[in-house]
Amino acid sequence: MRVGTFVIAAQFPGQGQGEALHRATTSAEAAEAAGLDTVWLAEHHFVPYGVCPSAVTLAGLLLGRTERIGVGTAVSVLPTAHPVALGEQAALLHLASGGRFTLGVGRGGPWVDLEVFGTGMAAFEAGFPESLDLLLRWLREPAVGADGPRYAFREVPVVPRPDELYGAAAAEPAAGSGPPVVVACTSPGTVRLAAERGLPMLLGMHCGDEDKAAMVALWRETALAAGRPPEEVAAAGHVSAGVAQIADTRADAVETLLKSMPGWLARGLGAHRTVDGSARAMRDPHDYTELLCALHPVGPPRFCADRLAATAERTGITRFALLVEGSGDLTATLENVARLGADVLPELA
Repeated sequence: MRVGTFVIAAQFPGQGQGEALHRATTSAEAAEAAGLDTVWLAEHHFVPYGVCPSAVTLAGLLLGRTERIGVGTAVSVLPTAHPVALGEQAALLHLASGGRFTLGVGRGGPWVDLEVFGTGMAAFEAGFPESLDLLLRWLREPAVGADGPRYAFREVPVVPRPDELYGAAAAEPAAGSGPPVVVACTSPGTVRLAAERGLPMLLGMHCGDEDKAAMVALWRETALAAGRPPEEVAAAGHVSAGVAQIADTRADAVETLLKSMPGWLARGLGAHRTVDGSARAMRDPHDYTELLCALHPVGPPRFCADRLAATAERTGITRFALLVEGSGDLTATLENVARLGADVLPELA
């Protein structure tokens, strides 16, 4: 079982953006001290839901501040980025960190971001496969050119080459394969897209075990039908996002989140603006918080360990990215991270 944290850099009501980023970076460093596996970093634009606009930039900072823990993006939004530029950044972080970086990518949403960055709805709707394939080529080939509907350029060399780890990291079994890539999946179409390319999925915290198990089953079926090797399919490292709040009783843990998360969700999710100005339905913040508490490890350590083990058994997923900043308070977040490492991980051994 590989348990890590999911860092959104959430700006709770009454907090400044610098405060949110300080909590994010401090909790990520605490995750390494707690013995956790990976820190996953979210990326958002123009909303207080999350104030990190560049997950790869924050990943570079945290890789420099840590020594052991993995750092991944969850996710870098591909429709608003050039896949070659993102590939270059991923290769740089992979090499400079000795192989501790994972690149998570996703489609994002139909937000005003597409207007601001000049990519438009076409990049969101039809352009994602082209962007993903170009990114994968950049991470796997020594030279790349393109002749697609969105990207067309003469062949250029890949510099730095992501398969050229140096020093002790070069002796690792996966040293010559470049940074791992995962894809955020929220629809059957994206599940199939990831499966055909053999890319593990990152599944959202709004999904329960039944939905995640169905997506894993679809991924496996599609990957095998596409000719992916059975051993590769069996070993796919899918990641389940969730929420973790550790307390002596379940009631205390739930109360902590119900006091803080609805205000953040109402303000953060409500700030999203669509690219075409159309209205979008928003979850009720209180109901959504209650749903997250029901789905994920929120309660005493033994309960949380059992919840993680149950999800692993039902879905086959053994990697977790858990939101630990749901209290909105730095001290409480650091205590939550410490208890996740000291009290929950031993229960999973």
